[in-house]
Amino acid sequence: MQVHPISPDRLTELLADRIAELPGAGERWLRVAVDGAAAARPGELADALVEPLRLRGRPTLRVSAADFLRPASVRLEYGKRDADAFHDLWLDDGALLREVLDPLESGGSGRVLPSLRDPVTDRSTRAPYTELPPGGVLLLDGALLLGRWLPLELTVHLALSPAALARRTPPEEQWTLPAFARYEAETAPAEAADVTVRVDDPRHPAIARA
Repeated sequence: MQVHPISPDRLTELLADRIAELPGAGERWLRVAVDGAAAARPGELADALVEPLRLRGRPTLRVSAADFLRPASVRLEYGKRDADAFHDLWLDDGALLREVLDPLESGGSGRVLPSLRDPVTDRSTRAPYTELPPGGVLLLDGALLLGRWLPLELTVHLALSPAALARRTPPEEQWTLPAFARYEAETAPAEAADVTVRVDDPRHPAIARA
């Protein structure tokens, strides 16, 4: 796979252009996911896209998949460090669909719940619903998002080599590494995504698929 080095600023501009040029951009809601392990910093890239999209006339709404985890009683049923449960059970796909993605379908209400549950306290965030104007862009970040049949108009995967992922994952989170190895083997996110960016060195990203 050929890779093309790009600066972080240029990457943000390129992705903002790509989103602004999607079919129906400016007329319908667009749902964009930035997928990657926490070590790849998907939330930072999603945040960086907000202002460039605003300058292109696209209002945005930021949502993090980490705020849509299942209750601790479900996701920790097999223990606090079960990699398969992390892969299969932690994300509340149904809530993410119901509260975030489905309302942005054609003919939907546009009313999105920006967060559901605090992952630390395991309590409801009690966040109010937010209405995204027609033509607006939802920017969703999170890990292990691909291969779940989520309705998205554009997917961006931030790829790390196994060595870089291990090096940049904190010691207390090393138990998640087998889940990401399984994700690579079963989902092949670098091939499934519309855009893949290698971020072994976050200061020097490289586009591998666009």
